[in-house]
Amino acid sequence: MIFKSVQVDNFIKKPDEKIRAVLVYGSNDGLVRDTVKRLAKSVCPDLNDAFRVAELAGDVLAADIGTLYGEFNGQSLIGGRRVVIVNDAGNDLTKGIRKMLDESPVTGNLLLLSGAGNLNKKSSLVKLATESDDMAVFACYEDKNEDVCSVLRSMGLTFEPAAVQLLCSRLSGDRMVNLNELEKLATYMGTAKNVTTADVVKIISDASDSSAEDIYYAALEGDKASALAFYTRYINEGNEPVAVVRALMYHLMKLLACRAGMENGESVDQSMQKLVPQIIFYRKDAFKRQLAVWSREKLLRAFEMLYGAEKDCKTTNMPTAEIVSMTLLRISAAAKRPG
Repeated sequence: MIFKSVQVDNFIKKPDEKIRAVLVYGSNDGLVRDTVKRLAKSVCPDLNDAFRVAELAGDVLAADIGTLYGEFNGQSLIGGRRVVIVNDAGNDLTKGIRKMLDESPVTGNLLLLSGAGNLNKKSSLVKLATESDDMAVFACYEDKNEDVCSVLRSMGLTFEPAAVQLLCSRLSGDRMVNLNELEKLATYMGTAKNVTTADVVKIISDASDSSAEDIYYAALEGDKASALAFYTRYINEGNEPVAVVRALMYHLMKLLACRAGMENGESVDQSMQKLVPQIIFYRKDAFKRQLAVWSREKLLRAFEMLYGAEKDCKTTNMPTAEIVSMTLLRISAAAKRPG
């Protein structure tokens, strides 16, 4: 039987006694762990209770399936259902699990299989759980926008459409990483409930590739302090300094293309509409401000700075991080100068 998110939630609230085992697998490791934990807590709220919770390794059971028989059919000395969690459950357990379920009495205990990383729809263990009336399977893939919205709603938060789009662009595909970020956001909001784009920018760490954007958007608007702060974080995360130079060059080419269109009689919006790919929605206002500040002549001078910086990174013994840092300061200063 295939479970969807809502069916997992319903099962947690009101377990179906016919389902004796649930396989949770997929590329979203954080969601796999979170789902297994939630399902286990629906049986026993205290996962440290040794009488009602057993955790086993899949590779060990492959060599000795008898251990699983004993744990699954055991009864708690203090009463209540038991939950047995099998980590890294793979295809080598398929036959053993089916045989064990067929030969075991119905005790109300629940078997949770946290799938190995190589499982997919065609795996024998996945097929077994899909086709068995007493088993369920839940696939965990990268978080999508609707998943993030669902988590926000569960936290009692509402949000502007633009805020949730920005939020999704900054989060990763892993549920546990996202939950940590969203919990920080919920703590920051306090009694306020409506999340704005400003809240997201201030609180949510950037797990996407937009951190380089943060650097050059700040620099091109003359915000020297923010540009250096973003740059320091970028470098501390192990990124290459020269990548900022190349990203900034690519961005200046977009500004130059729009500037040419405007000089030929196009409006700002018309010139931006021709860009491929389009400027993401939450950057459009900043991009328009840059077009107002950066003339063709200033853009060409900025290109000269960047070409010089890239050359110095490749041909001198100066630390590349410092070369790029000085270039960002020069770009920020140029943004403040007229002309």
